[in-house]
Amino acid sequence: MGRYISRQLASIIPTILLSIVINFMLLHAAPGDPARVLAGKDNPSEEQIAAIRAELGLDRSLPVQFFSYVRELLQGNMGQSLSFKQPVFDLIMSRMPATLLLTVTSAILALAIGTLLGVAAAQRAGTVKDAALSFGNYALFAMPGFWLGLILMVIFSSKLGWLPTAGMRTVRADYTGWRDVLDVMQHMILPVATLTLVQVPIYFRITRASVIQERQQDYMTTFRATGMPPTHTFRRYALRNALLPTITVFGLGFGFVFTGAALVEIVFAWPGIGRLTLDAVFRRDYPLLLGVYLILAIAVSIAVMLTDIVYALLDPRIRLR
Repeated sequence: MGRYISRQLASIIPTILLSIVINFMLLHAAPGDPARVLAGKDNPSEEQIAAIRAELGLDRSLPVQFFSYVRELLQGNMGQSLSFKQPVFDLIMSRMPATLLLTVTSAILALAIGTLLGVAAAQRAGTVKDAALSFGNYALFAMPGFWLGLILMVIFSSKLGWLPTAGMRTVRADYTGWRDVLDVMQHMILPVATLTLVQVPIYFRITRASVIQERQQDYMTTFRATGMPPTHTFRRYALRNALLPTITVFGLGFGFVFTGAALVEIVFAWPGIGRLTLDAVFRRDYPLLLGVYLILAIAVSIAVMLTDIVYALLDPRIRLR
């Protein structure tokens, strides 16, 4: 196991380096000029724009800018945000807890709910209950996350007044202790519900298909022929094997968890990484975008490695050498 983890960690390094190169080239190839954005909209002169470009180092060639950026990274410096005037790492870390609170909670709930519904539908494949669950999940799968969030906001905030509309905490409410925790949890309900409902159909479809396929395998037929209890064989063998694709999707889905939460964070004014990323895109904040993409690449690489380890632990046929 130790050797396997070491090899996985070693394979992460070239992946991250490649992502750094691709992200840097794509950002600088995209239309837009940070100097013009920073210069404002009051008809700045070309001299002013050129001075800002020189101050930011954007007047240098791309190879020089790239190697300068890599040199700073090797020293542990992600640079300074052009628009927020703060160190990129500090800015990202200040928003990270809010995003993790929102996205990890919704991912775990979606995994649990989608898996349970998928197993229930597969065990009753071809029945009315299976058709109803499948139809409901297909309907959720077709709904954009931001649209679903707006609908939930209109129903539960505007019409019923049960839940807060936006934000992470009540404005001008100086709560402390458990009262502050409850306030944050109350604000989490709608965005977490939105992200959960968007992800549930993915786990439902994969789990349902995997369970149906496993129940048709030859070893399940053998177990039934020998008189083994169907419930025991299903839980001990079929369900364990059927969960492998679901675990894989859960690990690989962390990229979506961060990027897919961006619009939901905008809708609910949630102060997280997704909202910060969109602000950086609109302002052409290259250092901030590169920092966000680097953190995302590291997070996804680690998630993939952990997924492989869990996959091997669930399936003894996979050997970690």
